[in-house]
Amino acid sequence: SMSLCEHALSLFRSAVGTVRPAPMLKKAVKLQGDRCPQLLVKGRAFPVKRDLYLVGFGKAVLGMAAAAEEILGDRLVRGIVNVPLGIQESLQQAGMQEMLLKPHSKIQVIEGAKNNLPDPEALKGAIAIQELAEGLTADDLLLVLISGRGGSALLPAPIPPILLKEKEELTRMLASRGAAIQELNIVRKTLSLLKGGGLARLAYPAQVVSLILSDVIGDPLDIIASGPTVASSHSVEDCLQILAKYNLLHNLPKSVETVLSSSPTKPTASEDYSHVCNIIIGSNALALDEAKRQAEGLGYATLILSAAICGEVSRVAALYCQLIRLVRLGFASLGEGPLGDEVRRNLLQLAAELEIPGLNLAEFLQALQGLGRERPVCILAGGETTVQLQGTGKGGRNQELALRVGLGLHRAQATETGSSLGRCEIVFLSGGTDGQDGPTEAAGAFCSPELVDEALQEGLDVEAFLSNNDSYTFFSQFQGGHHLLVTGLTGTNVMDFQAILIRAT
Repeated sequence: SMSLCEHALSLFRSAVGTVRPAPMLKKAVKLQGDRCPQLLVKGRAFPVKRDLYLVGFGKAVLGMAAAAEEILGDRLVRGIVNVPLGIQESLQQAGMQEMLLKPHSKIQVIEGAKNNLPDPEALKGAIAIQELAEGLTADDLLLVLISGRGGSALLPAPIPPILLKEKEELTRMLASRGAAIQELNIVRKTLSLLKGGGLARLAYPAQVVSLILSDVIGDPLDIIASGPTVASSHSVEDCLQILAKYNLLHNLPKSVETVLSSSPTKPTASEDYSHVCNIIIGSNALALDEAKRQAEGLGYATLILSAAICGEVSRVAALYCQLIRLVRLGFASLGEGPLGDEVRRNLLQLAAELEIPGLNLAEFLQALQGLGRERPVCILAGGETTVQLQGTGKGGRNQELALRVGLGLHRAQATETGSSLGRCEIVFLSGGTDGQDGPTEAAGAFCSPELVDEALQEGLDVEAFLSNNDSYTFFSQFQGGHHLLVTGLTGTNVMDFQAILIRAT
């Protein structure tokens, strides 16, 4: 039979596979009818009266554009995609031809935003997209492809007469005075031509259909890539308040003053966005659903914890360790006793601390109790944790999470008496769906209490690896590094994926 590690790997692959650009687009988008063609997106029909255009921006957009061009065929008149610098070469080297456009494509590719920062190249692409959108008529259809990661840096067109470097300087000053990322985004959006619904406004009266790959917890449309096709929920008033809060109102560039004083102060929600349809075609939740189907096919009783796991990596690891403890107690028929109650209390407290959006832990624990002891258990989750860097080691948040869970389980097993708890095999996997975790070639790692046991027997100090943020070096030392999850670039990104697999032995 396959090992738990092999099962975990196949679940990760199926989760990522379902949000890869080509399968994702082919599942969501069809073009049908010759005489009166219609674009079908997830069952919704949009008539193609005259010409079909395409624009896109973000890290995964190149693969999305290649798949879209295949689906749209001759109906596509012209397209422009703005993608991160060097991405075509990376995909070429990785042998991912399916993510690249065909030689005679009607879609122009502009690369920019080096190191995910707005630059003149990104601005050139943004202006080309702006000009295309402004030229559309009521009979045209504009298909907008958005992939969250990097999408915002690739649309940096400020409202004239503001210059890109003035907008950047203002953002830098805000950041240096401690402004939160949400505040920076509100100011950026207010001064942008295309963000905060700007692209949709420019494309009016054409029909705008946005296909979105979400890399943000909870999939908020106005946050992903700064919401170029979504009415902004913020006003100029909000922007002025933020600038006042950080004492910047009196040394603004003249151009910024001009734009802010001539903009309407109320939110633009009253504006008509009826020509726009925003559709999320890929997200962490979709990836988890696919992995759940696969896990059930492999015989696991499977539950999805959440697609919005966030918080400091050590607290998230503690949450997973307590969950695993509860499953093991259930296997040993001790889930209902005082020990089970204590673990449940710990879990509820951790969940309250982490404030994971939309997580109903009490309901989840209820479902967990109902699983029975006959089948192995699989718990799936996704989201994005944070790591406070303290050391100089090599690793990423997924590898660190895996190692912390492994160590936590090893400690728990050492303190619990082996006899009362049934023997269990446990594997924990955490991986980035883009195939990259920190500055390493791994996407993440697998860990088990046995691996930590082996490390301690070899005299390795697991704590020291963790405090030096050196999880990659730790995992590299075992069985030729096969505890590292190495997939190469995937061409997609819906944050991170976690799987817990437990079976009684």
